[in-house]
Amino acid sequence: MAFSVTILGNSSAKPTPKAHPSAQVVNLNEQYYLVDAGEGVQQQLIRRGINPLRLRAVFISHLHGDHCFGLFPLIATLGLEGKRTPLDIYAPAPMGEILEYHRKYFWDDLPYEVKWHEVRTTEHQIIFENSSLEVWSVPLRHRVPTAGYHFKEKQPGLNVDKFKIEKYNLSISQIVAAKRGEDIVLESGEVIANSELTYIPYKARSYAYLSDTNYSAKAAERVRGVDLLYHETTYSQSEEMWAKGRGHSTTIEAAKVALKAEAKRLIIGHFSSRYKNHEELRDECRTIFENTDIATEGETFTI
Repeated sequence: MAFSVTILGNSSAKPTPKAHPSAQVVNLNEQYYLVDAGEGVQQQLIRRGINPLRLRAVFISHLHGDHCFGLFPLIATLGLEGKRTPLDIYAPAPMGEILEYHRKYFWDDLPYEVKWHEVRTTEHQIIFENSSLEVWSVPLRHRVPTAGYHFKEKQPGLNVDKFKIEKYNLSISQIVAAKRGEDIVLESGEVIANSELTYIPYKARSYAYLSDTNYSAKAAERVRGVDLLYHETTYSQSEEMWAKGRGHSTTIEAAKVALKAEAKRLIIGHFSSRYKNHEELRDECRTIFENTDIATEGETFTI
C-alpha cells in the first residue's frame, strides 16, 4: 500500500530563481493531503503529475506567507476545475477570517464549500481521522502559533493465511471471525489459535512534518519512532544564535531531534536563500544523524 511524500518546495521566505517555498503532498493509499501551501503550489502540483482535485485535505502549519500564500489561488482554481465536494483546511486561527475575506471578495460564486478546522497550536491531539489514517498536531516553537503534523497510518487488519484456509477447510464465516482476531473451533472440536491462522500484512508507518521551529525536545518525544521525519534546517550550525532569535533550527538541532525521536530517516529543508550548497547542510546533519537526506524539490520519498 502506497505511503509517500512528494516535495513541492523546500526554500524559506525569500524567493529564489530555482526553488519554491514550503509545500508537500502526502500520499496514503492514493489519498492525497497537502502540507503547507507556499506560493506557486498549484503549478508545482501539476508539474509533479498530481491532480489538485484529488486533494482530500490541506494542513497549514502557520500563517507566514511562505507556508500559505499559495492556498488562496489554489482554492479558486479548484472551483474552475469543477470541484463540488468540500475541501477541509486545518490551520491555526485566524485562518477562518482570512478565508472568509477571500470568499467575500474573490470567491462569491465558488461551487464548493471550504471548511476550516482550527488547529490549536499548544495541543497535541488528533485533528483528522479516517479508516486508514490519523493526523496529530504537534506544538512547535516559532514566532507565531505553529503546529507540526504527524501522519500515522492505522494498523492494517489481519489477513488469513490461504494455506491454512485450505488445510482446515475454513468456511466464510470462520474466515471473517479469524479476521476479527477470534480463535476458530473446527467441527471436530479442535480449537485453532488465531495466531496460527492470521498475520499482519505490513507494519503501520508514519511521517512527521516539523516546520518552522526552534529546537524542541517535546516535539521529538511526540513523534518518537517515526519512519520519516521532515525537519526544517533554515540555518547551518554556525548561525545558531540567529536561528534561535528567528524561531528556526540549525542542521545540528534538526539532527538532534531525529536522534531523540529515534526516527528511521531524516529529510531536511526550508533552507535560507543564503545557502547555495545544500549538501554541506546535509553533511552537517550526518555528523549527528547519519541517515539524513535533502528534501529535494520534485523528489518523492517512499515510507
